[in-house]
Amino acid sequence: MISGFGEDGTLQRLFESLGMAYVGCGVLGSSLGMDKLAAKNAFTHAGIPQVAYRGVTRSEIYSNPCIFPKVCDDLEEALGYPCFVKPANLGSSVGISKATNRQELEAALDNAASYDRRVIVEAGVVAREVECSILGNDDPKASVLGETQFTTDFYDYETKYTDGGAKLLIPSPVPDDVRDRIQEMAIKAFKAIDGSGISRVDFFYIEATDEILINEVNTMPGFTATSMYPKMWEASGVAFPDLVDKLIQLGMERTGSK
Repeated sequence: MISGFGEDGTLQRLFESLGMAYVGCGVLGSSLGMDKLAAKNAFTHAGIPQVAYRGVTRSEIYSNPCIFPKVCDDLEEALGYPCFVKPANLGSSVGISKATNRQELEAALDNAASYDRRVIVEAGVVAREVECSILGNDDPKASVLGETQFTTDFYDYETKYTDGGAKLLIPSPVPDDVRDRIQEMAIKAFKAIDGSGISRVDFFYIEATDEILINEVNTMPGFTATSMYPKMWEASGVAFPDLVDKLIQLGMERTGSK
C-alpha cells in the first residue's frame, strides 16, 4: 500500500524504479517536504529564518507520569503560549491543534501522537500568512505572492476546505521589498529540499518587526481551479493550460536528465 497520499516520496520511488516520468519533486524533495521536522533541519542548514520549535516523540508523550510532565515543562519554557502542535508527517492541517494552556497542550500532544510517532510544537506568532508558488527544476522561478486571511484562530482543516472560510488575496499587498525577500527565500527553500517541478512555500510575515519566517514547503499543493498555486501563476501571466504543459515538460526533463 502506498503511504502519504503520494506526497512523501514513496510513490515517487516506485515511479523511478519503473523508469517513469512524473510531475513534481523527487524522492528526497517529497520526503523532506512532507516531514516537517526534517524540512526544518534543512531550512536551518540553509540559513532560512523560522519560528522557534521543538520535536517530540510519541514514546515521550505516551511515557510514564514522571516523564510526560517534564516534556510539557520544557515545551512551556522554550516556546510559551500560544503554541501549535502538529504531526510531523501530515498535510492539510490534519491533527493540528492550538494550545493556550497546559491542559490544551497535553490534549494537543495526545491528539498529534495518534497520527504520527513524531510531533512538532511551534511557538505562535502574530503574523500574516503569505505564500509563493515555485515552478522549475534547476533554475526555479517564483510567482507573485498570495495571502490567506481568515477569522478563525488558525488556518485549520475546516477553514481550509469550507467555501468562504478564508479570503485569498492575489497578489498579496505587501511592500515591494518584502515581496522580493519572500520570493528569494522561497527559491532558497525549494533548493534546500532539492525540489523540482512544483511547490508552494508558505511564510509568516510579522509586520511589527519586519520579519519573514518560513512556515513550510508543500511539494504537492492543491491544483484545482480555485487553489492558490495555479491562481498565483495565473496572476504571474501563466494560464492554467500552459502551467500544466510546463509541469509535464519539467517532469520529462527531470527524468531525461538521469
